[in-house]
Amino acid sequence: MAPGIPFPLRDPQPKDTTAQLPQPSLSVKVICPDCRKIPPNIVEEFASGDLVCGDCGLVLGDRIIDTRSEWRTFANDDGDDPSRVGAAANPLLGDNQLDTVISRRDGGSGTAKDLNKVHGRATAVKGERNLLQAYKEISAMCDSISLSKLVSDTAKQLYKRVEDEKLLRGKTSDAIIAACIFIACRQEKVGRTFREICALTRVPKKEIGKCYKALQNKLQTDTAVMNSEDLMSRFCSNLNLPAYVQKAGVDLVKRAKDLGTLAGKSPISVAAACIYFISFLFRYPKNTKDIAHIAGVSEVTIKSAYRQLFGERTKLIDLDSLKGKPNTEGLTFDDLPLP
Repeated sequence: MAPGIPFPLRDPQPKDTTAQLPQPSLSVKVICPDCRKIPPNIVEEFASGDLVCGDCGLVLGDRIIDTRSEWRTFANDDGDDPSRVGAAANPLLGDNQLDTVISRRDGGSGTAKDLNKVHGRATAVKGERNLLQAYKEISAMCDSISLSKLVSDTAKQLYKRVEDEKLLRGKTSDAIIAACIFIACRQEKVGRTFREICALTRVPKKEIGKCYKALQNKLQTDTAVMNSEDLMSRFCSNLNLPAYVQKAGVDLVKRAKDLGTLAGKSPISVAAACIYFISFLFRYPKNTKDIAHIAGVSEVTIKSAYRQLFGERTKLIDLDSLKGKPNTEGLTFDDLPLP
């Protein structure tokens, strides 16, 4: 640098130029176009649903929604805050669902609870009371065996239709509920056997079968045939078999159907025999007693179907395609038990 010329100094911290720019206001201000008074004197009239200027009376807006409660509330953690909308309407009940309910909470004296019971008995409609009780039983039963809400709602709709049209006169409510749950499982393609529904509802299989056939003929419902693949996956999960064993079992079921190996056998028997076959092949042996307990069939039935699978084992299973999967080193048909 030439002598006599001062060295230029640099600002160690550059100035923030963005802070100097005017920032736009993001807040929306409502003012009266006639008065133009700031701050504005805006009054909300919830009774008429209008937004009015308090100085000149000019209506600035309408259709104002009142989100406040209709009365003073003293709700705490133990109670709910009452609101004007009330509970959601239940489409499975009648059209007239507007009623008055006495609260059960009154500070611990118990008077409100007694009044609630007396009022409920005096105003309850017998038909709706029976429907609500049936809906509660259906929900509890579906939850106990891990059925989805879709299956539960379908069963409730079927039950309401049976009650409205009086389709099953003389049949008990428990039998109708069991048949509705079974039909709902078939419609939504959720594999549940008659034995499982019997154990769930404690209704004899014969009664469920009669109600099921009567509803199927009268309602003309489209019920899908029980699928062995769905039962296979669920039974394998209950037996704690790995995922790759389940997949191989489903492939075995499909192959057996294509070849007609187990033609005429029920889907439960097919699934149980394929589990017995594939569990020994992949060296996760499950005896017939455990499989019979999970599937709900006899051990003789499993062994009879397994005998047919064992006779066509070379056509059903390609050992070369199973290489590379866990626990398949040196896999042969010698691991299978003799029928």
